[in-house]
Formats: sequence, C-alpha cells, structure tokens
Amino acid sequence: MTFQVRKQLILSSLEQNGSVEVKELAQKLNTSEITVRRDLTLLAEKGLLVRTHGGAVTLSLAKDPVHFSNKVATRQEQKEYIGRLAAEQINEGDTVFIDCGSTTFQLCPFIRHLKIRVITNSLPVVEELMGSLVGVNIMGGEIDADRQAVHGFMAIEHLKRYRVDKAFIGVDGLSLQYGLSANSEKEASITLAAAANAGHVYLLCDSSKLEKDKYFRFAPLSIVHTLITDQQAPADLVEQYTRRNLQVLN
Repeated sequence: MTFQVRKQLILSSLEQNGSVEVKELAQKLNTSEITVRRDLTLLAEKGLLVRTHGGAVTLSLAKDPVHFSNKVATRQEQKEYIGRLAAEQINEGDTVFIDCGSTTFQLCPFIRHLKIRVITNSLPVVEELMGSLVGVNIMGGEIDADRQAVHGFMAIEHLKRYRVDKAFIGVDGLSLQYGLSANSEKEASITLAAAANAGHVYLLCDSSKLEKDKYFRFAPLSIVHTLITDQQAPADLVEQYTRRNLQVLN
C-alpha cells in the first residue's frame, strides 16, 4: 500500500472519529506501527493533523480538545445509535440521571415525548429537553464552560438528595483490567455519585473507548449493570464483558 493510499485512509478515519491511534491504524492498514508513526509525522508536518502520544487528533480537537461541540461531532453515527438503544430502556414515570457526556446527550431526541424526570449536570441536555414533556432538574454548582457542565461539591451534594431509577453515564475509557477511567477527576466524582444513587446504572460508551485506560482510574466494572455500545464492538470483547456479569446491549 502506497503512502498516498495510507494517507487517504488515515484522514478518512480521522474525519469520522476525531482521533486515531497507532496500533489501530497499523492493523487497519496492514502495516507496521513504525510506518504509521512516520506517516502521521509527515501528515502533521503538512498541517493536516496534530500528533499525540500514541496517535493523532484533528486540528479542531487539538485547538480545543474538551469542548462539548467537538466531542459531539466525533463518531456521531455511533453515538446516535447508542442514544436510541438507551432511550428504549426508559419507561414513563421514571426518574433518570443523564451526565454531561456527548454520548449520553444523544438520549435527548428520543425521550422528549416521555413523561419522566431528568436530573442532569449538562447544560446542553437542559436546553434540548426544555419545552418537552420531560421534567428537568439541573444540579447546582460551578459551570465548566468548555464541557458545558456543572461540577463541584455542591453539584454532588445536590445529586445525593435524589434517588433515581436509572443513571446514564459516560466514560473516557473502559477496560476489563482497570474498569472505568476518565480524563478528569471532576467528571469521575459526578459519575460515582450518580451510580451510588441509582437503581440501575447504564454506561453509554462507543466502541472506540473499549479497552482504553485513561488518566484517572476511578471505579471497577461492577458499578455498572448494563453497557450500551455500538455494533462495531468486537464480539469476543462483548463476550468477555458478559462473563464479568455485565449486560451488553449493541
């Protein structure tokens, strides 16, 4: 495979996912990791992407890697699929928690017609559900402008006062060995508080985050009852999660 062909495949993958990893590209392109690293370096020098440790990201994500709009734009099709599956788990009359993740946000279009209560720390979720049949309870605390979310001690204290039937949470990484991991302690603390007060915990996680270990490991797999992911999740990996008493919907 020539460099030009690899270049197009790399940029296409970046456009779809927002980020790429050397190991995954090496398998996809059927070439060595050394070749992939060299290709990414050349493309970075041409200003087509930004190199990261272990891979690369698009220029927009590099400029503002945590901004909510950037996160929503990546793997959009997979996230919508997950959102639809997740919405099917909600019944009329439920009280649910929805966190500030870009994947959990995709629940909103599919639940606007339901007479339910939603507790959330996500400003986009509040905006999306305003004017619908959903009753919205927004947590108090400090606002993170980039993530468009409420965090902090008061937000956690707010959440502790409510018992929810179902919590829909997201993570930055999930692995059999280390469980749930995040890029921020703030988001991890909200997730733990939500899980502690929920009858059933759903983890909404696209397949690109499976078997990834991020900056802050904060919880074992056992705090999650059901993993909702997309159809690209490897079948053997789904089976391994199932063996760990984790229900998987995809």
